[in-house]
Amino acid sequence: MFGRYHAIVVPCAEAGTTRKASDIACALRLPDGSALTYRISRARSGASAGTLVLLHGLASNLTRWTEFVAETTLAPTWDIVRVDLRGHGGSFTRGPIGLEYWCRDLLAVLDREGCNRALLAGHSLGANVAIGFAARHPERVGGLALIDPVLPDAVRAVPRWLRSLLPLLRVLIWAVRLLNRLGLHRCELPHRDLRRLDEEMRSRLLAAGQQREFVRRYSSPTADLKYFPTANYLQELVEMLRPLPLLDASGVPVLVLLSKSITRAALEATRRALAHVPRSEIVLLDACHWPLTERPQEVRAAIERWCMRIAGSPARA
Repeated sequence: MFGRYHAIVVPCAEAGTTRKASDIACALRLPDGSALTYRISRARSGASAGTLVLLHGLASNLTRWTEFVAETTLAPTWDIVRVDLRGHGGSFTRGPIGLEYWCRDLLAVLDREGCNRALLAGHSLGANVAIGFAARHPERVGGLALIDPVLPDAVRAVPRWLRSLLPLLRVLIWAVRLLNRLGLHRCELPHRDLRRLDEEMRSRLLAAGQQREFVRRYSSPTADLKYFPTANYLQELVEMLRPLPLLDASGVPVLVLLSKSITRAALEATRRALAHVPRSEIVLLDACHWPLTERPQEVRAAIERWCMRIAGSPARA
């Protein structure tokens, strides 16, 4: 069911432009009728040093990475791809989603862009997708940058409690999708510009020292569900708790950025789970699970240094 498949190419919004064009909107029409959207910022100076793929988190979309792309020093020499995972943003669907779909879709994007090997950077759920993709297609991955991955053995008490409800969640997902097929769903969900939200929260809450309110806003299911289908949200809760393949099996360089404060996973348990991974580097950030919002400069600097080290090594991605 989840073997390799061929997507139908939908031309990029700026098809026909030169390689120096940047931040181009692109889409793939998948065989099952779904549309997958992504943006690519192409290297502006000659040959690309590599491809960096950016993966967002739960109930998010590719605009979570817009600020990174706009500010990163990698832009002149790297191809940078931001993907709306199936079920998110422009890749909207009310059909099934999950790790198998996301990995299959990501492979289609790499094939479409002619990228044999890429570095993957993901936040939270996106980090889990990166781990899953590396296990399925190790030959296509040159390295993993994981921002607050949610490792099943390290999740905090509430998600652990949810494990006992997984069978009920799966029944609920089936019921909601059935209602959707019968036409019972919200007709329109507003677009969520996460760069704008991040900038607003930094100026209004973080700058004023209101970290507790920031955490409340960013961890609120109610806030997410204003912009995200209910069935998809429930499915992602299930995906966040599913077992992940071992990272050491991929054998690629791994950069892990971990928030020191409140997070969806216990810090020390996450560090222990990653201690055995070869070629790994752990960087601690003074953040609460949303370092792309809270510490954007530190995240950019760490990923930039890591990418340049890999690009300069004999086994270049």
